[in-house]
Amino acid sequence: MSLKIIDESRINANKYISRDMLAPAKLWYVLLSLAVALFFNFIPFQSYALTIRPDFAALVILFWSINQPQRLGMSLAFCIGLMMDVHNAGILGHHALAYCVIVYFASIFRRRLKIFSLLQQTPQIGLVLLVMQGILVLIALFSGSALPDWQFFLASLTGAIFWPVVSFLLSIPLKPKSDSDDL
Repeated sequence: MSLKIIDESRINANKYISRDMLAPAKLWYVLLSLAVALFFNFIPFQSYALTIRPDFAALVILFWSINQPQRLGMSLAFCIGLMMDVHNAGILGHHALAYCVIVYFASIFRRRLKIFSLLQQTPQIGLVLLVMQGILVLIALFSGSALPDWQFFLASLTGAIFWPVVSFLLSIPLKPKSDSDDL
């Protein structure tokens, strides 16, 4: 095994340094974004539209866990998950557990995800959403439910597709204001 020498002239440091830092979010903004996400999750859809609808609450929880983890912890994710469980009239706690797991994964991969652009984050977010849905399926299987179709996992794909849009919209108010004194 040989060691590779990294050619530092090929690394563009400005690509990573030039990313905007987000201003700290107010608690009311975090709670409002979670309430809107829950509202979108609670909209009743029929058949195929219900199958491909992404879990907006999971996307918003991931956004806050990645970008400002001090604003959203596992306890708030657990409460949002309990609200989803009550709405779905399913097993109490299975969305709560899944949301806590995605907060854990977001805390592990936070630094890695922050260096990527929104489009480059899409596959990783899709994988986290797929793991979340796998946890939901395992809990349902342990409770005696039947294995869902492959179409159940389309929500992870649509969630990954919606990730750049949700992330961009949530970060608009947090962008630093331009200073008129800058040259």
